[in-house]
Amino acid sequence: MALSRDERQRVSVGPRSSNHPEDDEEEEEDSTEVYLSVLVHHGQVGLSFYDSKDCTLQYMSDTADDHNLKLLDRVVYEVSPTVLITSAKQDHSMTQFIKALVQTARACVHFLPSAHISALSPSGVEAAKQRLLSAHMPFIPSSITERERMPYLSSCLPFGSTLMVRSVGALLKCLERRRVGVELEDSSVGVPILQFRKDIVFVDKDTYSVLQIFKLELHPSVYKLQSGEKEGLSLYGILNRCKCKFGSRLLRQWLMRPTRDMSVLTRRQEVVRFFTSPRNVDVLSTLQGCLRNIQSIPTLLHRMTLSHTKVSDWHCLYKTVYSAVCIRDTVRSLPRTIRLFQEISVSFTEDLYHIASLISKVVDFESSSAENRFTVKSNVDPTIDEKKRTMMGLSDFLTEVARKELDNLDSRIPSCSVIYIPLIGFLLSVPRLPSMVEKEDFEIEGLDFMFLSEERLHYRSARTKELDNMLGDLHCDIRDMETAVMTQLQATVLQHSDCLLKVLQLSAELDCLMALAQASQEYNYCSPFLSPHSRLSLIQARHPLVELCTPMFVSNPLSSCEREGKVKVLTGPNSSGKSVYLKQVGLIVFMALIGSNVPAKEAEIGLVDCIFTRMQSRESVSVGMSTFMIDLNQMAFALNHSTGNSLVLIDEFGKGTNTVDGLSLLASCLSFWLMKPPSHCPHVLVATNFHSLLQLGLLPPSTQLSPLTLETAVDGEELVFLYQLRLGICQSSYAANIAVLAGLPHTVIQRGLEVSLNPSVPFVLTHLCYIVEQFLSLDLEDPAVELQLFMQELLSSAGNA
Repeated sequence: MALSRDERQRVSVGPRSSNHPEDDEEEEEDSTEVYLSVLVHHGQVGLSFYDSKDCTLQYMSDTADDHNLKLLDRVVYEVSPTVLITSAKQDHSMTQFIKALVQTARACVHFLPSAHISALSPSGVEAAKQRLLSAHMPFIPSSITERERMPYLSSCLPFGSTLMVRSVGALLKCLERRRVGVELEDSSVGVPILQFRKDIVFVDKDTYSVLQIFKLELHPSVYKLQSGEKEGLSLYGILNRCKCKFGSRLLRQWLMRPTRDMSVLTRRQEVVRFFTSPRNVDVLSTLQGCLRNIQSIPTLLHRMTLSHTKVSDWHCLYKTVYSAVCIRDTVRSLPRTIRLFQEISVSFTEDLYHIASLISKVVDFESSSAENRFTVKSNVDPTIDEKKRTMMGLSDFLTEVARKELDNLDSRIPSCSVIYIPLIGFLLSVPRLPSMVEKEDFEIEGLDFMFLSEERLHYRSARTKELDNMLGDLHCDIRDMETAVMTQLQATVLQHSDCLLKVLQLSAELDCLMALAQASQEYNYCSPFLSPHSRLSLIQARHPLVELCTPMFVSNPLSSCEREGKVKVLTGPNSSGKSVYLKQVGLIVFMALIGSNVPAKEAEIGLVDCIFTRMQSRESVSVGMSTFMIDLNQMAFALNHSTGNSLVLIDEFGKGTNTVDGLSLLASCLSFWLMKPPSHCPHVLVATNFHSLLQLGLLPPSTQLSPLTLETAVDGEELVFLYQLRLGICQSSYAANIAVLAGLPHTVIQRGLEVSLNPSVPFVLTHLCYIVEQFLSLDLEDPAVELQLFMQELLSSAGNA
C-alpha cells in the first residue's frame, strides 16, 4: 500500500520525543541522532539502525512479526529513532504503523522511492551491497583488497536476510545524503561506520512493566509533583550506582538491549567479578571518585567546533582529562588479562596528559572566572605579557598625564582624570560645572567634546590622541590575542577528539560495571555460568526486589532443561508466592543477559533469545472479555515467536472468562509446546489456580512436564505459607483460610463453606433446617416456655444467621 502525497507530507514532520524523563538535559547535549531503516513484507521485518553517538550500525535479521508489528514497535521503543527510513510503497500493516508512529510524534519518517528500497525490487540487494562496498568502514583491515572486501562483509552481515540487507542499503543512502556527523568535512569524507552489532534479545513491553525493570514514580518534592518523576523500586533503581550520568545512561541502554553475545557478556562479567572481590574495594572507591568528574565530552567538542566555548567548559574539560589520566594510571596497576583494563591502558594515551598539561599551562582559571572570559597565563605569549604589563602600569601613567592636562585647563575646573574605554580609547574626564547647562557650554578650547555621563564631561585632547596612537586599543588587542591562543588550544584538543571520545565510552562502561559489582557485593549476588546450551539452573534463587521489602525471604531453586523438563506448572493457594517465583526467574535470567551477577547461590543460565510474560498487572482495571482478549493476544505472540531458547512466564491465564473455556485454552496452549521436540520447546513456567489442569490429566504425558507447588501448613483455622517449592500438585485452594487472612466476617466464611460442601442445598432450606432443629429441642411441657415469644425469637435469629 502506498501513502498519498498528503499523508507523506504529514508523516515527514513529526518531532522526536524522549521516552525517559531523566534525559531532561541541555538541548545541545542531546545531539545524538539515530536513523532506523525498516522494511516489512509478508509478515517479515528486516531492519538496521545507525547511532551517530558511537558510529555503530546495528541490525536485526529478517524476523516474523504479527499484523500489529509488535516486534517493530518494541524496537522503536528501545532505539528511540530520530528518523525512520522506509519505502514509499509498503504493506498495509506498515502503513498503519507509520500513521500511529507520527500521531504519537515518536520519530520523523523519511521515504525513499520504492524502486530503490522496495522489498520486491530484484536489484535491491545488489544495490545495497554496492553501497556497503563504498561505505567508510575504518574497522576493515587495511590488508583487505577490494576483491576481498565483499567476502569479508559477508562474514559481518547475513546477506541471506534480504529485507535487512535492503534496509542497510537505504540507511547508507540516507546517511550519505544528510552527511550525518561529517557535515563540515570535505565531500570525499564518508559517514564513518566503526562496527556492526547484532544479537539483541527480544523483551516485550509488558515484561519490562511486570518485572519492574523500570518504574517511574512522582517526585516527592512539592515543587516537582506535577512534572517531576524519579525511578522507584525497580531493577534499574537498585543496580544504578553509577557516578556519572553517562554511566547511568549506558546502564539504561544495557537494560533496554540485553544481549546474547557471549564475548560481550564475558567481557562484562570479568570486570564485575574483579570488583566484587573485597580486596579490590579501595581500587573501586578510587576509580569511582575519578568518574564523578567525567563530563559531557561530545558537548564540549561540539562547542569547540563552533568556537562557543565557555569558561566553565575549560574547567570541565580539564577535570575530565585529569581524571581520565588518574583512571589510566590506576588501571595500569590492575590485571592486564581483563580486556576492559587493557583497552583503557592502551586507549588512554599520553595525549591525555599532553592535553591536561597544555590546558594547565595556558588557561588562567582564576582570572578567567573573575573576568568571565578566556584568559591566558603569563609566559605563554611574550606579546600578551608585554601588553598586560602595560595595562597594569597604565593607572600610574594616566594619573601623571591627567596632572599635566589639568595645568592646561581653565582654573575653574577643579580636577580631571584620564580614562581608558575599550573600543573608544583614551579620554579626558572632567566634572560638570554649574555654569555648564546647555550643550554649547560644554565646549572647551583645545578639546573635542565626546559625551556626558554621570555629571562628567568626556573630551579628546591632543595628548589622549597621542596615547591612542602610541598604545592603541590595548584591551581589545589583548582579548583578540587571547582568543587566538584559545583557538589554537581548541584546534589541538580537537585533533585528539578520538581519544577523548574513547575516554567517555570506556569510562561509561567502567562506571556501569563497577555499579553492578557494588550492587552485587551489597546484596550477595553470585556470578552466573553462562551456557551455550538451553539450560536454566538456579540454586537458592531470590527475587532481587521483594527480598528488599521483607525481613526474611525464602529462596527456591529451578532446573529447566531437556533432561529434567522445560515446562513447569506451578499450583498453590493465593498469596503463596507463585507470581514472585515466576518473576524472580525472569529477573535473574534478564540480569544475566546484561552481564550482571544474579541473586542466587549458584546459577547456570543458557543464553535465551526472548523473555516473554503473560501476567495480570496489579494496576490493570480491565475486566471480563477485554482482559481475556489481552490474555489471548499475549499468548498468541508467545506461541508464534518462542523458540527452544525462549523463556515464557504465564500467570493466571484465563482470568476474565468462563472457567471451562480458560482451562481448556490453557491446556491446549501447554499441549502445543509439550508436543514439540524437546529442543524446540521453550522454558515455560505457568502459575495457575486451575488445579484440575493436572488433577484431571488434561495435558499429554511428557518428560518435559513437571508439576510444582509451594508448601503451606494449616494450624487450626490459620493457613501458614512456607513459600518452599516442591514437586507435586496443590490439592486445595484454601479459599476459606485465605478469606480468614483477608479479614472476612466469620458468618460469611461459614456460609461459603456450606455452599462449597453442598452447593445443591438452597439457602432457604438451610434456614428451615435450623428452625426445625431449634423447635425439636424445645421442651413443650416446661411451664416457663412461652411458645409465641419463642417462635418470634427463633424466626428472628434464623433470619440473622
